[in-house]
Amino acid sequence: MGTKLQIAIDGPASAGKSTVAKKVAHLLDYIYCDTGAMYRAVTWAALQKNVSLDDDVALKELLSGLKITFKPTATEQKVFVNGQDVTEAIRLPLISQNVSTVAAQVSVREALTKQQQNLALNGGIVMDGRDIGTTVLPAAEVKIFLVASVKERALRRYREDQAKGIRITLADLEKEIALRDKKDSNRLISPLVQAEDAVKLDTTSLTIEQVVTKIMEIIKKSK
Repeated sequence: MGTKLQIAIDGPASAGKSTVAKKVAHLLDYIYCDTGAMYRAVTWAALQKNVSLDDDVALKELLSGLKITFKPTATEQKVFVNGQDVTEAIRLPLISQNVSTVAAQVSVREALTKQQQNLALNGGIVMDGRDIGTTVLPAAEVKIFLVASVKERALRRYREDQAKGIRITLADLEKEIALRDKKDSNRLISPLVQAEDAVKLDTTSLTIEQVVTKIMEIIKKSK
């Protein structure tokens, strides 16, 4: 496909970013970086160590001894913190409810943004998150902003949680997602906003395959 691109996929919680980004990366034979998993991993580590989630200084110290790594398998991308597999642990409701607080801290954003930018230096990467097109990779050749209704996003998360045996009501998920939207959009550092040059894609009534097809079309047009 010639030049290896930087592809940024942003959007609110449960808009389908990770699922779609993985598939696009696979089709292009690119690296996939799940930045949300990185913030979740820091949140998990902070809770494990009883570090206050809004204590920027303590979180900075925690990060200095934290190594987050990814390992792709045939079925999923595993996430490790200092060698410990946290793939399932970071998806639990406790992490989902607290990750926005951790992600709003200056030291956390600075440290993880630097790691993410280093990963993307040579292109050939699909990165998803909240601020990839605006802050992490502002020069990315392709920027997608995925959206979907709160109701639809809650339903998607509900199905995922049910499949994993996580017990949570649909109504609680709707509240949680709406609250995360508010926190992510209103934080002072790297808020969730659509980059001016991003293509907005509403996934509410689309299947994953349809979203992937549309993104692949956008990528082809950008070359």
